[in-house]
Amino acid sequence: MSGGGRRRLGRAWRRRRPLRTRLALAVTAAVAFVAVGVCAAAFLVVRSALYEQLDLSLTQSARLAAQRNPGEAPGPLAGECRFLAAPACAEVVAADPAKDPSTPGLLPVAPAAREVAAGERAPYYTNITLAGYPARMLTTDYAKGRALQVALRADTVEDGIEEAARWLVATAAAGVLLAALLGHWVSRTGLAPVTRLTATAERIAATRDPRHRIELPPPGREDEITRLAGSFNTMLGELEQSVTAQRRLVADASHELRTPLTALRTNAELLARGERLTPEQRERASAALGRQLREVTGLVNDLIELARDEEPQPLVEQVRLGSLVEHCAQAARAHWPAVPFRVLVPQEAVVVPGVPARLSRLLGNLLDNAAKFSRGGLPVEVELAAGSSGRGPELTVRDHGPGISAEDLPYVFDRFYRAGAARALPGSGLGLAMARQIARAHAAELTAEAAPGGGALFRLTFQGTGRSS
Repeated sequence: MSGGGRRRLGRAWRRRRPLRTRLALAVTAAVAFVAVGVCAAAFLVVRSALYEQLDLSLTQSARLAAQRNPGEAPGPLAGECRFLAAPACAEVVAADPAKDPSTPGLLPVAPAAREVAAGERAPYYTNITLAGYPARMLTTDYAKGRALQVALRADTVEDGIEEAARWLVATAAAGVLLAALLGHWVSRTGLAPVTRLTATAERIAATRDPRHRIELPPPGREDEITRLAGSFNTMLGELEQSVTAQRRLVADASHELRTPLTALRTNAELLARGERLTPEQRERASAALGRQLREVTGLVNDLIELARDEEPQPLVEQVRLGSLVEHCAQAARAHWPAVPFRVLVPQEAVVVPGVPARLSRLLGNLLDNAAKFSRGGLPVEVELAAGSSGRGPELTVRDHGPGISAEDLPYVFDRFYRAGAARALPGSGLGLAMARQIARAHAAELTAEAAPGGGALFRLTFQGTGRSS
C-alpha cells in the first residue's frame, strides 16, 4: 500500500473512532513514548558506563604492561585472560607482518592494528570473542613500528547490560500499561461532561423535549468543558422558551381564528343559497363576508410577523420622527373621523436610525389602540419630545378612555391578550404585541401606564440623544 493510501486509511480510522477512544490512545501513546524513550536513554547510559569502566581497566593494564615490558619484540606478553579472574592478556603487534612470530598469539590482529603500529591511526577499542567468551580489546601505540594489544573478558559487563535491559524493558512495559490506564482514566473523567452533553442532546432529539438539562459540577470546579455544558444549558433554556412561545402562539392563533372562520363559512354558505335571500340580505352578507375576510387577512399577516419573533433587517436610514408622527396622525384621522387627534412635536427635527415602514406600523398601532378606547369626542394626545442630557427622544400617546387596570397592566403587550373592557371592541389583541416587538428591534422601550386623570398612556423611549438639526 502506498504512503497516501495509508494516510487516507489512518484518517478514515480516526474519523470512525469515538473521541474518548482517540483521547485515550493519544494519552497512552504520549506517555508510552516518554516511558520508552527514558528507558532507552537509561539503557544507553548504563551500557556506556559499564564499557567505560572496562575501557579504563584496559588502559591501566596497557600502561602497566608497557612499563613492565619496555621494548619487547612482537609476540605475546601475557596470555591468562582466557579465564574470568585472570589479568589482562597483552601482545605486541608489528607494523610489518613479516616480523610476526611463527606461533600466532591469542589475540586477533586486524589491519587497523598494523596502522596503529605504523603510527597511522589512533588507539581504539573493539569487541572480540576470546576462547568462546566475549572480550574487549584495546589497541594502542607501544614503540616505533609496534603496537600493544590488551584484552579482558567482558562477561560481567555483558551480563550487567543484559540485566539492565531486562529491567528497563519491564519498566517500559509497566509504563505503557500505566499509560493505557491513565489514558482511559483521563478520557473518562475529562470527557464526562461531553458524554452527559451528548446523552442530553440525544434524549432531546428522541423526545423533542427541551426541558432536559446537563448536570453540572459544584461551583469552584469549572473548566472549559463545564462552561461548554453551561452554555448548552443556557441554549436549552432559550430553546424551551422559544418552543413554549411557539406552542402558545399556535394555540392562541387557533383560538382567535376559529370565530372569524366560522363566521366566514356561515356567510359563504348563506350566499351560496342566494336565491332565497332578498337583495338587502345578500348585500349585508356580502359586506360582512368582505369585512371578515379583511379581518382574517390582517390577523394572518400579524401572526406571520409575530411568529418571526424578530424584526427583519432591511437598510436602516435616518428617520425624522416629527414628520413620521404627523403622517401617522393624518392617517389615523382618516380612519377614525369621529376622534380628534392632538399632535405636539418640537420645532427642531428629531432624527433616529430606523426603518420608516416599521416605525409607521408601530405608531399606527398605538394610535388605533388609543382611538378605539376614546370616549365622547375626547382627543387622543400625541407628544414628541427631543432627547436631552443623555436621554433619548420620547413619544407619548394618551387616550381618555377607561384606562388600564392594575390587574391588566402587566399583560397588555402579550399576544392575544385583551382586557375585559376591550373584549367587546374590534381587534385581535396583536397590535400592542407587534408594537413592542418593533420597538425592541429599534433599541427602544415601549411601556404602558395609567394616565393622570384617567385613560392610558403609552411611552416610547429611544436610546441616545437623537440628532436634531
